[in-house]
Amino acid sequence: MTVKQILERKGYDVFSTTPETTLGDAITILANHKIGAIVVCDGNSAIKGILSERDVVRQIAAQGADALWKPISESMTMKVKVCSENHTINQVMEIMTRGRFRHLPVEKDGRLHGIVSIGDVVKLRIEEVERESEEIRSYIATA
Repeated sequence: MTVKQILERKGYDVFSTTPETTLGDAITILANHKIGAIVVCDGNSAIKGILSERDVVRQIAAQGADALWKPISESMTMKVKVCSENHTINQVMEIMTRGRFRHLPVEKDGRLHGIVSIGDVVKLRIEEVERESEEIRSYIATA
């Protein structure tokens, strides 16, 4: 299974914003769309960073309410790990586990193409294991 298969199932929609967006506005986007991270891109959809719930908590803990009025370029994670549609589920799980994060932007031709969450990966992996289990049961029953 690949990232492309995940995106074909869940869709290629991804919420993004610019580095100039305030932290307060980004929090509103996260809350309104019930998402845990937003990708930060320039005008050409090139990935410049990612803002997660953890980044928000860290900034508010460090600066208090003043952080809400500052651009997310001051809060976002700038060294963003990305994947391509060709990455396997196992590769994505390894990247997320090593980096200790739950959202992985998908990049194509240097531009944001989608996003994969740990929830997407776990759901697909569970479906895969259940299918394999059913195939084994069917094989045993017909043997």
